[in-house]
Amino acid sequence: MTSRPAAAQHLRDLVRLRRVRDRIDREYAQPLDVEALARGAHMSAGHLSREFRLAFGESPYSYLMTRRIERAMALLRRGDLSVTDVCFAVGCSSLGTFSTRFTELVGMPPSAYRRDAEGAMAGMPPCVAKQVTRPIRNREAPVTSRK
Repeated sequence: MTSRPAAAQHLRDLVRLRRVRDRIDREYAQPLDVEALARGAHMSAGHLSREFRLAFGESPYSYLMTRRIERAMALLRRGDLSVTDVCFAVGCSSLGTFSTRFTELVGMPPSAYRRDAEGAMAGMPPCVAKQVTRPIRNREAPVTSRK
């Protein structure tokens, strides 16, 4: 059985972890790294990573990249920005890393997504489009071959 002080500490840790997650949601386009997030939560980077994974099922970095890819998908659907512009607009500093992670989560490269998705959501309410196009986490998306 857990003691009351341990249970209270666990709740305080969950509050800090939710604040970290909220910060990632707000500042996804900023240069964030696990060390900076951990400093803001008054935790070590290793402890933050372990606790975040236990609480939310993925690492803080993975969660950050998922947020960036979600925003990138919305920008690519608009069709007025290049893949490179979208990469930098969502806070990624490497086009290669962005394209690799995008392909892992979405199942196709960003250029193919941009080409295929342009206008595909026409007439669909944004709240529905967001749910329908939400990326799959943890490398679960099937990779489609392009010819």
